[in-house]
Amino acid sequence: MKRSARLLALSAAALMLLSGVGCEKLKARSELNAGVKAYKDAKYEEAIEKFKNAVELDPTLLNARMYLATAYTQMYVPGSEDAENKRIGEQAIEQYKKVIEAANPSKEQQINSTKGVAGLYLQMKRFDDARQYYVKVSELDPNDAEPYYSVGVIDWTKSFQPRMEERVKLGLKPTEPLKDKKVCAELHTKNWDTVADGIAMLDKALALRPDYDDAMAYLNLMYRERADIQCGDPAAYAADEKSADEWVDKNLATKKARAEKEANKPGGITLDENKQ
Repeated sequence: MKRSARLLALSAAALMLLSGVGCEKLKARSELNAGVKAYKDAKYEEAIEKFKNAVELDPTLLNARMYLATAYTQMYVPGSEDAENKRIGEQAIEQYKKVIEAANPSKEQQINSTKGVAGLYLQMKRFDDARQYYVKVSELDPNDAEPYYSVGVIDWTKSFQPRMEERVKLGLKPTEPLKDKKVCAELHTKNWDTVADGIAMLDKALALRPDYDDAMAYLNLMYRERADIQCGDPAAYAADEKSADEWVDKNLATKKARAEKEANKPGGITLDENKQ
């Protein structure tokens, strides 16, 4: 009898524990729903508090962490050096990373969280960190053109800035080639691999999305980067400038074709036959 009573007491205690856990999970979902409503009403500070409550009640509720990270991202102001703004950006990154590092995130949660981290690092101008996470996105979803494009943009930014600094020091006009052999050789060593990688990434983006006009625009810029560090090879310089011009033409043609397609859709731009 004593043994039976002890087992019954243990069972009752276990049931109460499970009941308590279930109650916490229900409360967490209630807080999550309240946070979503506040978020949709653009009440981001209120939404953040609700999502934080949900995460505290149920740390395994990854959707709550996703929403919390997204709400912090909405509060973050790109370019602002305010200490509080920086803290908000870091909090968003922290929550995204916790989703990535969780025991069982879905593929979609992994991808969206990794994109979230990459995008925030890019806005913070932490280019190496942003590039690292965009590469991770491309590994998670190799058929998405956007991360390849983003890496290409980062590569261009990293190569453009030092080159322009040197051109300004030399007093060169935008159309003048980089004739200083020493400076050109230094920039070639510093930028060549970055430029080559950028071209390769943008090519991958266009292979996946042939009408990706933004990628075409940056390929134009990347070929001009490469042209300027060909360092005394006029044929290579001319070839890169030609490639750059070709991508400008392709970009314009793609935009024109898209505009014409939109105009021909039902409800698109139509001509008034009464106007002569």
